[in-house]
Amino acid sequence: MIFDYFSNITFGQPWLLLLFVIIPFLIYWKFNQGKKQVAAIGVSSIKGLSDARSWKNSVQQLPFILRIIAFICIILALARPQTKFDQTHTEGEGIDIILCIDVSGSMTAQDFTPNRMEAAKKVAENFVDNRPNDRIGVVIFAGESFTQCPLTTDYTFLKYQISQIRNGLLEDGTAIGSGLATGVDRLRTSKAKSKVIILLTDGVNNGGLIDPNTAMEIAKTFKIKVYTIGVGTDGYAPTPVSTPLGIVMQNQKVSIDEKLLQNIATQTGGKYFRATDNRSLEKIYSDINKLEKSKVEISTYHRYTEKFYPFIFAAMALLLIEIILKYTLFKKFP
Repeated sequence: MIFDYFSNITFGQPWLLLLFVIIPFLIYWKFNQGKKQVAAIGVSSIKGLSDARSWKNSVQQLPFILRIIAFICIILALARPQTKFDQTHTEGEGIDIILCIDVSGSMTAQDFTPNRMEAAKKVAENFVDNRPNDRIGVVIFAGESFTQCPLTTDYTFLKYQISQIRNGLLEDGTAIGSGLATGVDRLRTSKAKSKVIILLTDGVNNGGLIDPNTAMEIAKTFKIKVYTIGVGTDGYAPTPVSTPLGIVMQNQKVSIDEKLLQNIATQTGGKYFRATDNRSLEKIYSDINKLEKSKVEISTYHRYTEKFYPFIFAAMALLLIEIILKYTLFKKFP
């Protein structure tokens, strides 16, 4: 209990705790005084002295012990024990970010663990955890696009919406232009000084009503930076395919329009990345996290509460008890 109390205590003048070094000298001095007094008493025999011991003899050092404890309390009081309460105030501006995720059928390919889509969802959730000062939203796209979650700082709700992403929610296909345009539309009215889209896809644009280059020009107009990520191994990847006999695994060629993704990133001031496995995908999001830092100022205020009063009262009480014992129970008569 005492250790728990002192675990929350700091000292305003900790250097005064050095006075504790005096206590061993006081004990040593008291011990030597006792030996001198015994040596000064001449007796022909110690027989019978053991019978003379009483409860008063066994507690004759009590006043000195009380004085030492009182001295300890005084030292602690002089060192000014106090509790500290920290109050943190955060000021600054975050970044508005849209995670634009491909949910087409090819995202179920299992060249990632367990597949591309689940890997993308996991790194997206981790990315959210590392952006405590930003508004983040999610757009999904396949043959069409849809806002899975608008810009928000409710990260619990946001992560839940990410977890609900799956294949089959939208018409199949890869409408990169529509996905990018929907992301731009979500950021169009944003007042943030920095607006970012992270567009992740594993294919080639083959659908949608908006051309990717048109969506790119709109992003440039609204000063939205686009980071693009191409997902998939080189060559072929095992992909579940529906057949009359059920779901079978087939090796399908990985086709990513890297030239388009590079151009979108370059034209908008972003950067293109290629992810070929889970580890590289995690590193990409980590790199983007480092590139897009929020401007936040944190001010910490300290408030102290003095806690020396109990030690003062304890020292006074102990000294009073010592005086009472000295002039009553341990009073020396001439």
